[in-house]
Amino acid sequence: MNNLLIYPLLIPLCTAVLLIFVHTRIKLQRWISLISIAVNIAVSGVIVGQVRGQGIQTLQMGGWLPPYGIVFVADMFAALLVLTTVIVSAACLLFAFRTIGEQREKHYFYPFFQFLLAGVCGSFLTGDLFNLFVCFEVMLISSYALIVLGSTKRQLRETLKYMLINILSSTLFVAAVAYLYGVVGTLNMADLSSRVAEAGQGGVINVIAILFLIVFSLKAGLFLFFWLPGSYSVPPAAVGALFGALLTKVGLYALIRTFTLIFYHDPAITHMWIGWMAGATMILGAVGALAYSDIYRVVNYNVVISVGFIALGLAAANKDSLDGAVFYLMHDMIAKALLFMLAGILIAAAGTHLTKDMGGLIKRIPLVGWMFFVLALALTGIPPLSGFAGKLLIVRGGFEEGLYWLTGIGVASSLIVLYSLIRVFIQSFWGEEKASAKPLPSNMRAMTLPAAGLFILIICIGAGSEWVYSLVSEAGNTLVDPAIYIDAVIGEGK
Repeated sequence: MNNLLIYPLLIPLCTAVLLIFVHTRIKLQRWISLISIAVNIAVSGVIVGQVRGQGIQTLQMGGWLPPYGIVFVADMFAALLVLTTVIVSAACLLFAFRTIGEQREKHYFYPFFQFLLAGVCGSFLTGDLFNLFVCFEVMLISSYALIVLGSTKRQLRETLKYMLINILSSTLFVAAVAYLYGVVGTLNMADLSSRVAEAGQGGVINVIAILFLIVFSLKAGLFLFFWLPGSYSVPPAAVGALFGALLTKVGLYALIRTFTLIFYHDPAITHMWIGWMAGATMILGAVGALAYSDIYRVVNYNVVISVGFIALGLAAANKDSLDGAVFYLMHDMIAKALLFMLAGILIAAAGTHLTKDMGGLIKRIPLVGWMFFVLALALTGIPPLSGFAGKLLIVRGGFEEGLYWLTGIGVASSLIVLYSLIRVFIQSFWGEEKASAKPLPSNMRAMTLPAAGLFILIICIGAGSEWVYSLVSEAGNTLVDPAIYIDAVIGEGK
């Protein structure tokens, strides 16, 4: 039993409650938030070290042994995502200090930030489906508040759409959980895996599996992503970075966890649908990335493409592809946060969202320009940057499974990512500076520092990819062989 597992959830939860009582004292909120997230990074790092040295860690709440009680589980997959989450959140928090504005800071930005972090970490660490639903709702309710904070007409319109889609998916989630419990009589993920294997995944269980696929696809933006480009364009850059880095990734985590641990017995049905949805997502995301000159739209459709590419790794479902999905998921959380930050800096410097109205910014913000260029290469998967290893593993795993058409779409989508972002780079940073250009904001350096931190992290992950892969491979072992997870969790109850 490892009592540390509750802390990545408990620390932001307690911090959020404390911040509610000091919501008018901005400097105090900043310091409390910063100290809280620094402690959470340290705790999450220790959990990764414990999983590496001692194996999968579990925590049974209230002394109730699984599968009867609430259990938190940290295998390497969950532990790495929690650590990546808190690091990315720290960068987003620092970016928010100088960009979010005092009005939003006084209207509970920091408490909702911490509640969202608690929901994300809880989703990664929970060991049963009902508490996955609870953590999803904590995350989503916080995101409703963050996306509408500022109350512009555009924000209100997109928030309404975002809320309706997520309320629908949450309703379907409850129904799917109820149906599954009615059929197999448990909600503990490890116990579910054993009981579905005993009952045989066919008939009604396959129907339930497809229902879960629809639910998590809505939350991840896999094929059913029509809500995403507009919703992620309206909040401030700091909130957009947080959403782009974390929210779709929680949906992807839920897909990977359920379809490698619970519903993996009939891949001819479930994984075939995941493959078709992944291909359609990459194609439609590529069309969107090429169609717009609004930088936020381009960035959001690149989020959609990455969702489809990671789902390709799940569709192949072999050791290489799942290793690649974990590796690329970590990379993409960091890279998308950085991409949204750089987009926010570009807009602040140019005074417009449209790349065709920008130009000549390389003279004014050269560091931002070259970070954007290198990031475009990393997202494409150019070696030796952080995106290369994950993409290589997914492509190799796709070919091993004979998914030639789907893997070909994945490779082509990477070229579209490169083209769309290099087009933004050329239009924004090169050419003549516009006559209407305004002076740079006084907080430009403060905005650039957290982005530079994430940029250095991308370089370090690429340079140390062999060491990172040693952790990722351990996560992949658990995904490929569910017995490892089941023995670690249910073994505690014997």
